[in-house]
Amino acid sequence: MRFSKSYIAYLVILAVLVVDQILKIYIKTNIPYGGGFDILGLSWAKIHFVENEGMAFGLSFGGVMGKYLLSIFRIVMVGFLIYLLRMMIKSGEPTGLIVCFSLIIAGAIGNILDSMFFGLIFTESYYHGGLATFVPFGTGYAPFLQGRVVDMLYFPMVDTRLPEWIPFKGGDRFEFFRPVFNIADSSISVGVALIILFYRKFFLHGIGSGK
Repeated sequence: MRFSKSYIAYLVILAVLVVDQILKIYIKTNIPYGGGFDILGLSWAKIHFVENEGMAFGLSFGGVMGKYLLSIFRIVMVGFLIYLLRMMIKSGEPTGLIVCFSLIIAGAIGNILDSMFFGLIFTESYYHGGLATFVPFGTGYAPFLQGRVVDMLYFPMVDTRLPEWIPFKGGDRFEFFRPVFNIADSSISVGVALIILFYRKFFLHGIGSGK
């Protein structure tokens, strides 16, 4: 059976969103804030529950007003990306490029959903506190678009101290990879990386160049 490119795009977006949201809800309701565990017993691959106020990979952006602006910007960008995706499907762009854009859109929507609804339906998460729980809609810890994004994937593959002879930073702790992120962030990163690696001419020549 051969699926249409539209069907593939919808399937990719839905699959990422389902996995992303199920994992976030599970982490938020089953692991205390700041807690976690090693994945398959590996010290460099961890589940570590934290939340961030704004951008991907644990970055933040400018308080309440900044959060509103960031959320609105994300929504507008998702709308634009969906428009581009529809144009690419109509113009017959390669299925691989359709999948890449679908991954980016799915990741963006996944984090937008956290900001939109998690503050409305969950209690606050605290360090060393009780687990977050569901509450009646609108009675949670934050208003619409002010919810925090749930992150949980942490890969500190290198955790050491820099040699003393390095200027200014000698003796400081060095950790790679330090950011904590989620499935949505990963989806965006994979989609962008694949476009750069295999579909760069799309950015050079625009829609219709990838046929």
